[in-house]
Amino acid sequence: MDASLRCKKVMSPRGARTTRIEWGDGHVGVYPHEILRGYCPCAGCQGHSGTIRFVAPSGDVQLELDRIEPVGNYALSLVWFDGHGSGVYSFRYLRALCRCDECCPEDTRAARPDLPRG
Repeated sequence: MDASLRCKKVMSPRGARTTRIEWGDGHVGVYPHEILRGYCPCAGCQGHSGTIRFVAPSGDVQLELDRIEPVGNYALSLVWFDGHGSGVYSFRYLRALCRCDECCPEDTRAARPDLPRG
């Protein structure tokens, strides 16, 4: 397996607004919960189109994670405090969502482009 796609450690303390993932290649990814929830890949949030669009979380959407569960050796399931938990985030997809300084320079952080599925 490509080291950049091997999840070594996930840090998301209660009350946090970001989740940090330590990857096998030493990279530490930073994931604001607004981005993770807005880019939820589940069919309920995205439908069945070929792209994933950012869906801005509404006021009643919970942005605190209740739990994070591994899905095999390739993904994480994120379960939010409001009960939403059908999105499976592949490690490749999570790397694409990274908002650290290296992956997402400050002048591009406000952009919410469509992303390819898969």
